[in-house]
Amino acid sequence: MNMKRIAAIAGLGFVLTGCGMFSSEGTVVEPSPLVDFEAEHSLKPLWSVSLGSSLGDRYHQFSPSIADGAIYAVSAEGDVVAAELENGTVRWRQELDIEVLGGVGAGNGLVVLSSLDGEVIALSAADGSEQWRYQATSEVVSQPQMNAELVVVQQLDGKIVALDVNTGEARWSFDSQIPRLSLRGTSAPIVAADLTLAAFANGKMVAVDNASGRQIWEQRIALAEGRSELERIVDIDAQPLVYNRLVYTSSYQGRLVAISPADGQVVWARDHSSYRGLAGGFGNVYTVADNGSVQAYDARSSASVWQQDVLLHRGLTAPEVTGNSVLVGDAEGYIHVLSQIDGHVTGRYRVDSSGLQSDLLVRENIVYALTNDGRLTALALQ
Repeated sequence: MNMKRIAAIAGLGFVLTGCGMFSSEGTVVEPSPLVDFEAEHSLKPLWSVSLGSSLGDRYHQFSPSIADGAIYAVSAEGDVVAAELENGTVRWRQELDIEVLGGVGAGNGLVVLSSLDGEVIALSAADGSEQWRYQATSEVVSQPQMNAELVVVQQLDGKIVALDVNTGEARWSFDSQIPRLSLRGTSAPIVAADLTLAAFANGKMVAVDNASGRQIWEQRIALAEGRSELERIVDIDAQPLVYNRLVYTSSYQGRLVAISPADGQVVWARDHSSYRGLAGGFGNVYTVADNGSVQAYDARSSASVWQQDVLLHRGLTAPEVTGNSVLVGDAEGYIHVLSQIDGHVTGRYRVDSSGLQSDLLVRENIVYALTNDGRLTALALQ
């Protein structure tokens, strides 16, 4: 278990030792060594842009966002950069001079982020000028999500709030009771035209009506089991995946579940522990287990398709898919390329020795990686 993810909600601290991670028994688990392989794919750097400062030492969810031909990223010190997807040309920079905690959400002409003090700040995607601010009642760790009318943020205290996309005024809020102890982070909601889907630290997922904030359905994804508080953590910490007309989500020390978005009914479920997001491709759902095992499950039946364990304990990012490949980054700054067919390693490239904690983004065989030292890099998968 990566103790960097355990929240201090109940006053619990954490300790890191180099790149090693603590197991549930408190012993240091070293990352698996890199294995030799026959290269089938390569990653070629195309451009790189510095944010001006690093992503800081706290656990973060600073993944960048892509919208309207640009990629947007922010550092822990509030340095926001908008860069052209094609060549990395900087459209604008904005120095907010605040401590930033959450990632960037982009769309509908806005770039939205959150401060350490719980302020949600919306900037113009065109020039970076401030459009509005909203003071949340708790930290907003995950990326804000939006549709044409709403910006929806999920707070660390278990509340989701829908804000008017033009003014930042609160339209509605939904409260979920959260446990005393959870992982450091929250899931990002899925915001469709009429519904918002959100998953919480109590192991539940809900669908909320976007017009009224009324709950449409609720489904339990995981049950808290065990005698200690650590054993009973069942936090859902990553954004659910919409794929093949179903919604997939996974929880820490819980289950991987496929749900019907219409009524919240469980289509299938299997035991699985993860705090990273999911990816879909080739009729499979790809997941990174809490120990770094990369796994593929049949999206319709839940049958195990393959499991790749050569990257155990390397602090992997969420998987991304493109072409016939699955890509993950790691805490030592490597991007690993795996086959979607059977999971064997087909490529590897070290972006930066500072490491990768933010999830990768992929568009048309171009991989975008935000390194811990605050450098945004585009690489072509060949």
